[in-house]
Amino acid sequence: MRVYTFDEVVERGKQNKSWKATEPKPDDCPMFSYTSGTTGDPKGVKMTHLMQVSAVASCNVTNKFNSPGAMGPEDTYISYLPSAHSFEALLFTNAIVYGTKVGYYGGDVLKLIKEDMPLLKPTIFPSVPRVYNKIFGMIKTKFGELTGCKAWLAKKAVTTKLANIESTGNFCHGCYDKILFKKVKNILGGNVRMMLTGSAPISAEVMNFIEICFSCNMYEGYGMTETMAGSVMTKYGDPRSGHVGGPAPNVKIRLRDIPEMEYTHQNNPPKGEVCFWGPSIMKGYYKNPEKTAEAFDGEWLLSGDVAQINPNGSITIVDRAKNIFKLSQGEYIAPEKLENQYIKSDFVAQIWIHGDSLHDWIVVFIVIDPDKVKPWAKERSILYNDALMDSTELKKEVMKSLASIAADNKFNSLERPKQIKLIKDMWTIESDMLTPTMKTKRNIAKIRYTEDIKKMYAAGPFKT
Repeated sequence: MRVYTFDEVVERGKQNKSWKATEPKPDDCPMFSYTSGTTGDPKGVKMTHLMQVSAVASCNVTNKFNSPGAMGPEDTYISYLPSAHSFEALLFTNAIVYGTKVGYYGGDVLKLIKEDMPLLKPTIFPSVPRVYNKIFGMIKTKFGELTGCKAWLAKKAVTTKLANIESTGNFCHGCYDKILFKKVKNILGGNVRMMLTGSAPISAEVMNFIEICFSCNMYEGYGMTETMAGSVMTKYGDPRSGHVGGPAPNVKIRLRDIPEMEYTHQNNPPKGEVCFWGPSIMKGYYKNPEKTAEAFDGEWLLSGDVAQINPNGSITIVDRAKNIFKLSQGEYIAPEKLENQYIKSDFVAQIWIHGDSLHDWIVVFIVIDPDKVKPWAKERSILYNDALMDSTELKKEVMKSLASIAADNKFNSLERPKQIKLIKDMWTIESDMLTPTMKTKRNIAKIRYTEDIKKMYAAGPFKT
């Protein structure tokens, strides 16, 4: 095998006189990006040149107006998301257009924080809530292990900075950043000046905590594969978290009434399904006219996400019009909304909530976090093995943790799982339980755990 340097490739290109560059047209389609397929077969989004360029230009223009500089040649971001993921495709296209450097991770997501980030020392950290939740838990655990003056200092620093960010949007502090948070910042290499999050909702608690710990702004973006990812984005220094910002210049947004779920423009604030229109919206799915027709209401793309419009013009995603199910008493449950909160339990590494119209309560499947459960078992002289997953004592402890989160979020009784299944081995892409973007394949999970679901409902609610 012969290895060529980039300069050699460029020189060989100059020598090849027979090849001529062809300027792409707006509707040229350089790639198909298949949707994650969490509930069914993936669909091939036809990603046109216009979609990609308009989304990249729009996001960088938005950043220039709202932050101390957009992504440029002086920046480096770490790439670990699948290349076909629209979030990664947007970042890579940005790198081509604006000259941002790209560093590729070593191939093991578990080593991303401990090995790849300290080595690369990127200035931009794009990630997903699953990773940020892990970082959040890791730092909280470290702070919780402190004693004496160090514990007092950490508590005082966190309290002060959280108060500042919630009142003014300022995530920096002249004193605490130097004596405490500088060490935390080194977890991601020490140079990160901007964080990005997308692909799924992130809680305000996690977002604010991450910003004060790393003393830099985190942008939350919202979009779809069908909109080339970047469609909505938060503003720099916004003191109010818990929303995804407002529409970028490349899209218009409207809300569609969903009366059966009681989401309408007459709500205060107005609520409905997010619909997109603009140059970065797909033309359709590859060789799938039926699904293409289902995805649109006239010229407007249906997102499947329910949002509310806030007084400042931002939107907050509050529910899903898709991936919902109805219980036997006629009440709708949005499992993703619940999972995004329950995942914050120290015991939970992965979670999937199930329910159906034949029953009046929901069940939960949890892949336990060994970093929490192993010490818990050791303290009680219990073996950490497969049998532990059936332990009534452990199930009660996990259910107690979920109940605390449910109370904090004011979940009603129907949104609280009544039965639990603990799982020891992580769900993976290779086991076909996760999509390439690390989302649970609900249709596969339902098939795989059919017998367990039957047993859980037959056993009745778990007694805590």
